[in-house]
Amino acid sequence: MKLIDIYIQEVTRRLPEKSRDDIALELRSTIEDMLPEGYTEQDVKDALTELGDPAALAREYRDWPQHLIGPRYFESYMTLLKLALSFGAAIALIAYLAQQAAGFTGEEPFLRLLPAIIIGAAGSVIEVAMHVFFWTTLSFAFIERVVPIKDGQLCHQWSPDNLKDLPDRAKERKISKFEIYGGIFWTAVWATGYFYADHLVVIYENKGNGLEFITPVFNQDVLQLFWPVILLIIAMEIALSLLKLYTAKWTMKLAAFNTLLQVTATIVLIIMLNHASFFDSGFIGYMDNVFDYGWESWLINGSIFLFFLGAAYNIYDGFRKAKH
Repeated sequence: MKLIDIYIQEVTRRLPEKSRDDIALELRSTIEDMLPEGYTEQDVKDALTELGDPAALAREYRDWPQHLIGPRYFESYMTLLKLALSFGAAIALIAYLAQQAAGFTGEEPFLRLLPAIIIGAAGSVIEVAMHVFFWTTLSFAFIERVVPIKDGQLCHQWSPDNLKDLPDRAKERKISKFEIYGGIFWTAVWATGYFYADHLVVIYENKGNGLEFITPVFNQDVLQLFWPVILLIIAMEIALSLLKLYTAKWTMKLAAFNTLLQVTATIVLIIMLNHASFFDSGFIGYMDNVFDYGWESWLINGSIFLFFLGAAYNIYDGFRKAKH
């Protein structure tokens, strides 16, 4: 039954959510009707071979045509397009925010510029997305028309034995696309904020004539000391997102890599927060005028505690889903 379950999952995961359950029941009934009483594993393989490649069967259940990118390359095209769009959007966002941060002088309040920055960032992301979509589609359409089909097959001969190498995509372990692409977006946001913290993470006050820049929160020179390990963490986060996209579900190896990332990030944060000059001197003076003595210790210890709590839950949740 495991081959049948995985085969059905491989078909239905390529279909719209609303129709998956009905098609799964229909497909299971079809497979069972094809099997004799007291069937063997070989009987199952013969039935699945007759049904064919799950990707091809899923296309038969869909209601929309796929003429520009045909059956041979459609799955590869969609996977590459989603990946290219997510990374292209992240890179475009980082580049735009970096450009704005580099040109920020503080003469005009940041919050007043925020709407224009958001619109500009959205425009940059959309522009890059259009280029990625156009060139990716054009490339696959070209390949579709110049690479001949051999013996009526798709890209390779499919066999039920291929199912043994595929993961059992249980719903409890499944990783949503929102989690994957949301993680990439969050990496882009915090990385930009880190490398341009003296322009983006700042204190403003209303002086009557509008908001006035007071001081950056962090000492940018100290932040730059940690750039090699920060780049390592960024690379690990991107690698984790790629692994999630590839596996589509939590595994023990993925949970272990996530643990390594969380532990590394926590250690780096603790070291950074305990640096004597981590906060900008102007920010320290500003906070001394607002709060009583001891606020810095509360802020550092509270930040470490909250980050540690989040990392611990992230690690636990990863292993919980992997073991489910």
